[in-house]
Amino acid sequence: PCSGLTSKFYFANHKIITTFKNQIGQPIYKTLKFMQSTRRKFVKQALATSILPLIPNAIKAFDFTEAPQKLDIHIFSKHLQFLDYRKAASMAAEMGFAGLDLTVRPKGHVLPGNVTVDLPKAIKEIQGGGSKCELITTSINSIDHENDSEIIETAGKLGVQYYRTNWFKYDPNLSIPESMRHYQKVVKKLAAFNKKHNIVGCYQNHAGTKLGASYWEIEQLLKKADTNYFGTQYDIRHAVAEGGHSWVNGLNLLKDDIKVIVLKDFKWGKVNGKWKVINVPIGDGMVDFTKYFRLLKQYKINVPVSLHVEYPLGGAEKGKYEITIDPKIVYDAMTKDLNALQKLWQEA
Repeated sequence: PCSGLTSKFYFANHKIITTFKNQIGQPIYKTLKFMQSTRRKFVKQALATSILPLIPNAIKAFDFTEAPQKLDIHIFSKHLQFLDYRKAASMAAEMGFAGLDLTVRPKGHVLPGNVTVDLPKAIKEIQGGGSKCELITTSINSIDHENDSEIIETAGKLGVQYYRTNWFKYDPNLSIPESMRHYQKVVKKLAAFNKKHNIVGCYQNHAGTKLGASYWEIEQLLKKADTNYFGTQYDIRHAVAEGGHSWVNGLNLLKDDIKVIVLKDFKWGKVNGKWKVINVPIGDGMVDFTKYFRLLKQYKINVPVSLHVEYPLGGAEKGKYEITIDPKIVYDAMTKDLNALQKLWQEA
């Protein structure tokens, strides 16, 4: 019953998991759904749950040595918010994206207060448009925050696999270690809640002064949590902008807990006499994608990818509901970035 799975595992672990769910059954699906992408963790978890005896020559069957030919890239729906759910999905599929990373947050595709009604509708429309929604980007702060538990429950029921949280602010009345201990508790509770609803939470590393600009902050944040159900959304653009050359160390530190990766590019430039980060198309900036992709292959990190296009695109880069340029320009930019990434991946 497990024949035909080996070619899918390295490409994206969530796809092989779907096959296990259909052919073996729900109990094993729940265990496998959140397994890490590394060989060591897969073997450890499989042995612990007695899954390997079900799969003859399991370790030899999965090819951990060959990287996928193409990345599993989803488009961040923030940049398609001038379209309705179905049209956004059909355009994503037409451009060649694996799915939509749907915004479920204020000023997003789905508003948090309407999540129980609008998220099921959105996913149905996305499927009707020929695409899928395995990722959502949210404003979730904690399970005690208004609407946040509803978002997790609803998304879990609908088969969404990963969500990204909001960014946490340091409390000016607390020391940084005290704030960290507070947020460790928040994330621990989120992970436990995620486990009940078959979904994984992610915290994005993001340049600036909020928690998580440094990869060490992310590592500390996850210390108390069940990282099968809460990890990091690793953003190489913010890692390079914040850490310069040390992003390599950050990737090594966090590699076992990366659930989703974000791809985008940037450069430093003077704007009105001041040095600022300028977002640019893939390949036009400072991110060394060749080095990054080689490391992803070395670490066998095979997780979903979200593409962000945050350079000027008539308001689409900012998630505007109405844009000031021909939509074709937006679609062409997205397609160009998608093709550039796939080419860079193949060459790395």
